[in-house]
Amino acid sequence: MANVRKFKQEELLKKMHQLGVCEKDIIEKFIRSQGKGGQKVNKTASCVYLKHKPTGIEVKCQRERSQTLNRFLAKRLLVNKIETLIKGKDSAEQQKQEKIRRQKRKRSKRAKEKMLKDKAKQSQKKEQRSYQPTAENLER
Repeated sequence: MANVRKFKQEELLKKMHQLGVCEKDIIEKFIRSQGKGGQKVNKTASCVYLKHKPTGIEVKCQRERSQTLNRFLAKRLLVNKIETLIKGKDSAEQQKQEKIRRQKRKRSKRAKEKMLKDKAKQSQKKEQRSYQPTAENLER
């Protein structure tokens, strides 16, 4: 894999080893890409299709124009899916999704009221700081 950095390749291989995923368990096919790209896409088989035999998970990647880079990205995607399948809630991908879900969740009424009180307090502080000339100040 010429376009992928060495430490990223090693990291992926280490993760595959930890999960017990072997290269021989993966079916790899190269397909002609679809969509934008014109002649380049129509002539080269840069789309990568991977299937993990034991789990039956299939992945297809055509994000980049380079076959080697797509191959790496597809393997990484496959390993992440296998990790999610094996570890369930403990997987890194699942934890990211859960964190996003928590962030998007609506605030409780109590939390919303507290936030609005704090905002009102802050605006009062700002109001007191501002200089507002009065008739007495202008005469001096």
